[in-house]
Amino acid sequence: MAEKEIAGKTVQLNDEGYLTNMEDWSREVAAEIAKEDGIELTDKHYEVLEYLREKHAAGEPLSIRKVGKSGITDIKGLYQLFPGGPLKLSSKFAGIPKPASCV
Repeated sequence: MAEKEIAGKTVQLNDEGYLTNMEDWSREVAAEIAKEDGIELTDKHYEVLEYLREKHAAGEPLSIRKVGKSGITDIKGLYQLFPGGPLKLSSKFAGIPKPASCV
């Protein structure tokens, strides 16, 4: 576990770079974490991130298919927003744990 300053806030990250405390999340923190992975967040990205945070808080399991059926974006759009690992990256930027379905 590592302590890091992101967006002027000291946060704890696990070995894979995920926030260990959901309460540390903000749009600014998400933007900086995404920038480190080469992604500039847009309003559409934030819609996905907020959807994931809501579903995680409700205890619902997350999947690419579920996000694709959310009405925010389809599966192809999700891959375009978060190339290289859409659910893994979007969860990381949303400040929630990596879903069990991600390796």
